[in-house]
Amino acid sequence: MKNKILTVLCILFGLMMVNSGLNKFLNYMPMPEMSEEMMQIMGGFMAIKWIFPLVAIVEIIGGVLIAIPKKRALGAIIILPVIIGIFIHHLVHDIAGIAIALILLAINIWAIIDNWNKYKPIIEN
Repeated sequence: MKNKILTVLCILFGLMMVNSGLNKFLNYMPMPEMSEEMMQIMGGFMAIKWIFPLVAIVEIIGGVLIAIPKKRALGAIIILPVIIGIFIHHLVHDIAGIAIALILLAINIWAIIDNWNKYKPIIEN
């Protein structure tokens, strides 16, 4: 039962990440209204022209991999830096969005813990 719940959560998680990554390229979802501080942060990201495409590619690849049970361990590690960045961003700049960031971080950590035996050979040597 636990594996089925994790699989469903990882598929939803993966779809959210793929959607977010595709949106960075195709801009099909409207941007929410932002504070002045958020506008400055976004302006900084836009000045670094390669950052959004890089994050989008990581979100798409990580999202697809985490949704596939046999590739979940790889996807969870690939997407972890992005999820940590999302969580810290909401913690520091937009506390209203912390709930979804915390849920995504928890799913990502659960996927990592569930696949811990696959990481052991890398860590032990």
